[in-house]
Amino acid sequence: MMSHRSEKQKMLAGDLYVARDPELQHDMAQCAEWLARYNKLEGSLSERLGAVGENACIRPPFHCDYGYNIFLGHNVFLNFNCIVLDVVPIKIGDGTQIGPAVQMLTADHPRDPALRQKMLESGRPITIGKNVWIGGGAIILPGITIGDNAIIGAGSVVTHDVVSGATVAGNSARPLRTSSRP
Repeated sequence: MMSHRSEKQKMLAGDLYVARDPELQHDMAQCAEWLARYNKLEGSLSERLGAVGENACIRPPFHCDYGYNIFLGHNVFLNFNCIVLDVVPIKIGDGTQIGPAVQMLTADHPRDPALRQKMLESGRPITIGKNVWIGGGAIILPGITIGDNAIIGAGSVVTHDVVSGATVAGNSARPLRTSSRP
């Protein structure tokens, strides 16, 4: 049965889609134009992002695919050189601080080489809770949820969900301790 959904609709649903689709290429081109302005300090976050809470700040240079799938809570801070592959939603809770060169990657690819050969990809959303601290250079992989008040050590590769209050570090990131703080 043929799907009557556009490649963009498939992408937003997290299903397999073709990234070189003209509509998606147009969206990426628009995002690139906005990023060029924003990174020169001539544009605002609210022009492109899905939601921007009060006092949210992203220090340029900043890189993303579409922008409209990024949702920032109040007082969110992303330091220099963050990369956000936002083919599906990335939600970042109030008060979260993200170090330089952090990568948040919702884009995923089929494990089946025949599907990859067709240039299909998909996405799984990332959700980051409130008051999270993510150290510089960390990589957050597709489909990850990080609970409130968690700490992700610098350079960590987060391959599994992180519970609220936990501190994780390493490659792949593993629990170091659970905080007793609320």
